[in-house]
Amino acid sequence: MDPEEHLEIVNYKGEVIGYAPRSEIHGNPSLLHRVVHVLVFNPDGELLLQKRSQNKDVAPGKWDTSVGGHVGIGEDLLSSSMREMHEELGIAGHEPEYLYSYIHTNPYETELVTTFRCISGVEFPFNREEIDEIRFWSFEEIRGAIGKNILSDNFEHEFMTYLGQTGSII
Repeated sequence: MDPEEHLEIVNYKGEVIGYAPRSEIHGNPSLLHRVVHVLVFNPDGELLLQKRSQNKDVAPGKWDTSVGGHVGIGEDLLSSSMREMHEELGIAGHEPEYLYSYIHTNPYETELVTTFRCISGVEFPFNREEIDEIRFWSFEEIRGAIGKNILSDNFEHEFMTYLGQTGSII
């Protein structure tokens, strides 16, 4: 059996203040931890979303951010985003662009999210253990799905943050 993943506990500045197993961090919104998201757009400005596996403990079966994952202990944010892009979608050789950071909280967890952007029009050999399906969505389709229990609460927050920060499609 694999040992349980441990994560850094951080303050609101992103400074490491401790460590804990994932099982303690998830389920305790007082333990802030770092995650990275990568928004993958195609050249037409559509956003790739992933439908999370039914086996996931967070938002199973919901459409979610293109790429998302925990920052490893001692890992920098760019390296973490590139690792997650490769692990989840098979994307290698693309260095994503930093966009912004924000806090996402719900009754289950609190995350310090750092978001990057990547433009790619290739086929993605996605990780079928973590992801049930992927597809590109127009912004109109995303807006139509908000609040209808189709998208993860985290992605809805991400999408509204993206629109507020950039004011544009890509």
